[in-house]
Amino acid sequence: MEKERRKRVVIAGGGITGLSAAYYVDQLCTAHNVDVEIVLVEKSDRFGGHVHTGKRDGFVIERGPDSFLARKTSIIELMQELGMENEIVGTRPGVSHSYIAYRNQLHPIPDGFMLGVPTKWKPFITTKLLSVRGKVRAAADLVLPRKPGAEDESLGQLLRRRLGDEVLEQIAEPLLAGIYAGNADGLSVQATFPMLQETEQKHRSLIVGMLGVRKSRSPKQQATPSPGTANTAKKSMFLSARGGLEEVVNHLEKALISRALMMKNTEISGVVQEENSYVVHLENETMLHADAMVIATPAHVAARLLPHETIANLLRSIPYASVMNVVLGYREQDVGISLNASGFVVPRKEERTVTACTWTSSKWEHTAPKGHILLRAYVGKYGRDHTNQQLSDDELISNVRRELQEMMGISAQPIFTEVNRLPLSMPQYQVGHLERIGELDAMLENLMPAVYLGGGGYRGIGVPDCISQGKDMAKKVLSRLMDARM
Repeated sequence: MEKERRKRVVIAGGGITGLSAAYYVDQLCTAHNVDVEIVLVEKSDRFGGHVHTGKRDGFVIERGPDSFLARKTSIIELMQELGMENEIVGTRPGVSHSYIAYRNQLHPIPDGFMLGVPTKWKPFITTKLLSVRGKVRAAADLVLPRKPGAEDESLGQLLRRRLGDEVLEQIAEPLLAGIYAGNADGLSVQATFPMLQETEQKHRSLIVGMLGVRKSRSPKQQATPSPGTANTAKKSMFLSARGGLEEVVNHLEKALISRALMMKNTEISGVVQEENSYVVHLENETMLHADAMVIATPAHVAARLLPHETIANLLRSIPYASVMNVVLGYREQDVGISLNASGFVVPRKEERTVTACTWTSSKWEHTAPKGHILLRAYVGKYGRDHTNQQLSDDELISNVRRELQEMMGISAQPIFTEVNRLPLSMPQYQVGHLERIGELDAMLENLMPAVYLGGGGYRGIGVPDCISQGKDMAKKVLSRLMDARM
């Protein structure tokens, strides 16, 4: 009997999605006795993409994402598989609140707000973030009829209709849309916070529905640890890795180094479709024949690789925002104020350079040496990121320091600063996003079977979302390769 030809899977993009896909393709194919060669191609000089940790003088500096939601367990399961369960850390005990910057002052986010919806009356009534008129308008949610139908709409449209302009602009948008560096009036509610639309359909009133959710979460339920988390992280909503999230990347690299061909500083120039396979052309004029492909790049990069214009046009329709963050380290004695929260967000109407600021060392114990403070200020949002992108590092640091002085009262000279620029890094899930992704999936299955798309531009922007997509694509690759045996 003729020996079965070894299959090859080419993965474009060595960020957390591509690394996860490579890892799970290897794991699954090994478990099912499928002989496969895995080739991971990364354009830059490092793997990990935006998951990038810097270390200096005892500081742990996240240049990209700094944490993940404890309820999204894909990353916890992966860290367990990689032997990292003891590296999982939670936020500092007691640091559970944050602020909203409004008219040069920091106001605590009213207790009981869930997804921008009030569920406790006293904090809602007494907050200075809303006028009396704004509070009365929000309370109208209790009697307003539900919107008929379940078609997609913007996050802003839904919240304005239910709670009014003030709640959206002063509280909900900086908290919710800020996660995506987006504009609430453009973001798809179904692709970002579907629970809001589901709550309106089920309960009519967002307040009534979210109040029921809050009451259903007993203290015992709230304290239940995520699987695999250490005791110190049991009650934390957010988790991270003790040495920084890039430790997950490093462990994935080590797991793959002898199991896959790992190519850095290598760019794919295009993909040519053959009858039952694909030819991947590299910039160095090398050609790789692939039985299956995973495209784990930003959508606009994927559009340049794939030969079908209909698919490329859909990919180009997914816009991205460019963002930056400015890291500042201080001696605690120089700051002179109590940083007893996780940080603050800034409403769009404030028209500031800084859109949010994480008080990193207050939130994460492992990020600064004793007697020091680490802050990270965020800059850039969709539709208003061009001017700041043109500033030099010195100009950007100056603007950020001035605004932190105005909002926090910090005038001290930092002991170090660092600017991290992330061009076209934040995908915008605009209204109709899920429908477009469904169209993409159908087109790929029809026109380019055995090619799979994943990453932050498609089905979730968080690190766990990307890991889940990598694993899901690996399962599809395995299924395709096993079907080819038949």
